[in-house]
Amino acid sequence: MELDPDTCYKAVASHDRRFDGRFFVGVSSTGIYCRPVCAVRTPKRENCTFYESAAAAEKQGFRPCLRCRPELAPGHGLADLSGRLAQAAATLIDEGFMADAGVAALAARIGVTERHLHRLFTAQFGVSVLEYVQTQRLLLAKRLLTDTALPVTEVALAAGFGSVRRFNDVLRTRYGLTPVALRKRASEGVADRLVFELGYRPPLAWPALLGFLAVRAVDGIEQVRDGAYARTLAVEAGGVVHRGWLRLDHVPARLVLRVTLSASLARVIPQALGKVRRLCDLGCRPDIVDRHLGELAADVPGMRLPGSVDGFEIAVRAVIGQVISVVQARRILARLAQAAGDALPAPAMPIGGCVPLTHCFPSAAALSALPDTAMAAASVSPGKVRTLRALAQRVASGALPLEPHTAPEQTVAALRGIDGIGDWTAQYVAMRALGWPDAFPGTDYALRKVLGVNTVRAMQTRTAQWAPWRAYAAVHLWHRYEAMKAQGDGAVVPLADMTAANSDIEVTTEVTT
Repeated sequence: MELDPDTCYKAVASHDRRFDGRFFVGVSSTGIYCRPVCAVRTPKRENCTFYESAAAAEKQGFRPCLRCRPELAPGHGLADLSGRLAQAAATLIDEGFMADAGVAALAARIGVTERHLHRLFTAQFGVSVLEYVQTQRLLLAKRLLTDTALPVTEVALAAGFGSVRRFNDVLRTRYGLTPVALRKRASEGVADRLVFELGYRPPLAWPALLGFLAVRAVDGIEQVRDGAYARTLAVEAGGVVHRGWLRLDHVPARLVLRVTLSASLARVIPQALGKVRRLCDLGCRPDIVDRHLGELAADVPGMRLPGSVDGFEIAVRAVIGQVISVVQARRILARLAQAAGDALPAPAMPIGGCVPLTHCFPSAAALSALPDTAMAAASVSPGKVRTLRALAQRVASGALPLEPHTAPEQTVAALRGIDGIGDWTAQYVAMRALGWPDAFPGTDYALRKVLGVNTVRAMQTRTAQWAPWRAYAAVHLWHRYEAMKAQGDGAVVPLADMTAANSDIEVTTEVTT
């Protein structure tokens, strides 16, 4: 990635939040590197150098600013089409992949050779893979020391350091600090939970995102109330599954989402925070997306593409939701969670006044092993049982990864190869599980209704103007359809009742029985 110094300095001088996380500025007079939105006095132009990543700044000897805290900068999303493979690798690193694997495994995970990964990474971030890994571990450890009351040993392990001694040495060498010095700034913390802040580039249409999730919330797995969202979470790391819960609250004054994690997730903090970033599309560049969508985005600027904490969960939701109402789908999903999902050690109430959180969503292996009789007891039709079993077996075996780094075209084709999955389901999974910005479920009834088209060809012609951000266009159109229904505009046909509140259904006749 090439940075234009004059543009970068203008962004620093104006504290332009559109550039937050896109680059970092090193200040030679202080030896510190900052985010472009740092509130300190703007440094002189001759003292500034600009870097593609925090790791690149640290490679040149700069230390992170304790005021703007580079570790809090928004990340990149798959909507940033350039350098997609490098970004996918960086996302995996940010989420703790390298804690149990090496560079070769990382390269294999994104489907390239180790040598090619090094070339991609150096071109995109200005540092090697291992240099990036070291910086991310240090920044995570710095965040944990500052924001939590975790013991130093737990911090070192959570950040991916093999020992406290190694952690202390690297922290002192790179930052000239000790854990005790950083811990002086730490919050009191609460014994049974951990609290973090994740930044985003404004605007953020939080009510719209929350509304999307609320309509689809499954009892026992999710809670939505009073502007907050909570859910259960299962994260596998090092052969151990860590189960707990998370809660999200919007803090618009600080342009962050406040993330509360149960203490049971302390060993998988990078993975948990990464899942939140994907769920809420925090790497989005709304300035680019909204400008391209034009009038469509004018009413709700900052619309995010609702993601997922687990791609398999989204695929199951899409299959279950085919040709039934959202209420029915939620009931079936709750029963499946009770039958095959891992139970929390104790019911949790992150948000008061809701149904307690009791189970995690079933893993692919667990759902694959669930007997037909148990699925039937959960009211899953025989045709969907066959579809779910085939889907679960392929995901559990690794033959069908449903993660953001996978190639969307190949994944869509693989999904459509499963009996009972058509283009709507495949495109919906590409939108939410893969985070693919140009996925579009063109056969969706609500989309056709709000656009006033009746054929797939007409839909393609109408939506071509929004490529490569058609997934965001779909979310805007669903939002408009909900508003239309609420206002009583237009005739409502019976199918609308099944599709309106939940666009997670196959509205074509592709489901096999």
